[in-house]
Amino acid sequence: MKNFLLILAFGFTTISFAQDANAPRADVPFAVIDRVPIYLGCTGTDNEVLKKCMSENISAFINQHFNMKKMEALNLPPKIYRTAVQFKIDKYGNVVDVQASADRPEIEVEAERVVSNLPKMIPGEHRGKRVGVLYSLPIIFKIEPPKRMRKN
Repeated sequence: MKNFLLILAFGFTTISFAQDANAPRADVPFAVIDRVPIYLGCTGTDNEVLKKCMSENISAFINQHFNMKKMEALNLPPKIYRTAVQFKIDKYGNVVDVQASADRPEIEVEAERVVSNLPKMIPGEHRGKRVGVLYSLPIIFKIEPPKRMRKN
């Protein structure tokens, strides 16, 4: 069985390297895109400035729209919760293929809901063509222990 897996892995490696080096990939990671998708309100021509603006705006959107009341209603034990969210901004600027991974399915559902509601963007470009851009981010929140009531 080990030999089969090694051969299978080699086959995929060969196929992926056999593609034309100048052809744009269907989806490109955010970190290496030639021109990032542009979030509504971000301006400029410098890719690094646009990356920063987009990241800040996505974070602000999630902070504003992530429903902490739902999380508190779950009666989760006090701690810091981390959710890994991956999605794609397609070649039309739409947020698609949202997937979240968390300790609890309710957290995943809320993370996917809020990220799916991100506004449409100007699509990214790689090697002169519009492409889907892969993006991942953590959503981190803290559940505080209940506050003790003071006796007078």
